[in-house]
Amino acid sequence: MSDLFEKKRLEREAKRQKKKAEFEALPVGQKAIIRGSSSASKNARVKDLNKEKQSLKNQYHGVDSEEVNEAMKTLSKATGGKEIYVGTKRSPKSKVKFAQFIQDNWDYALENDYFTDEEMLFLLRVQRFMQFKSNCLVDNIHSRSAVPLTQKALAHRLKTSAPKISRIVNGLVEKGVIVKAQGHKTEGTNARTYALFINPNIIYSGERDNIETTLKALFANSKPLFKKFPVALF
Repeated sequence: MSDLFEKKRLEREAKRQKKKAEFEALPVGQKAIIRGSSSASKNARVKDLNKEKQSLKNQYHGVDSEEVNEAMKTLSKATGGKEIYVGTKRSPKSKVKFAQFIQDNWDYALENDYFTDEEMLFLLRVQRFMQFKSNCLVDNIHSRSAVPLTQKALAHRLKTSAPKISRIVNGLVEKGVIVKAQGHKTEGTNARTYALFINPNIIYSGERDNIETTLKALFANSKPLFKKFPVALF
């Protein structure tokens, strides 16, 4: 076995000496170019490594990436070799409720008269009732037990008439902007209540990259109506 290793070592050394001899036989100018190219390539690699290190240091607020790796190894060891995830405590600002207008789609709708004036005003006024993630119009966006607003309740909150709200909602349903999800029957009558959901491709109260599957399903049939709109979130 040792003879085999020695043979391979001698072969590698012979190749190295051959390359060295070939290099020495080259004209002086060509050797200078090769040396310069090799040096430039090495310098470029060093420069890229330094940039990457600095980028990671900035990401970790001035802490070197090697220190971070050592800390992760220590934490992993302390937890019996489990994979460690490092996160930060949520900021109080993360509890702030918000609704995002999908600007390109909103602009397209206005430029192409997709909404009537009263429909546009309606959407502007009801965005404050949009529940986070579900996009349902509810009575209290800060409550975990929020109740969907009926059209009658919505008319009361907006200080307008129920027939007017009904007309606007029905118009927006036809345009794929609102979906009415059937709820329970009102006690003592055959009338059913409806929960109203706003299409997230117009306004969304939530993370645009994490739209709930149920909400996508509610507006699946609206896709053809929005095929000319510039942005499709799903």
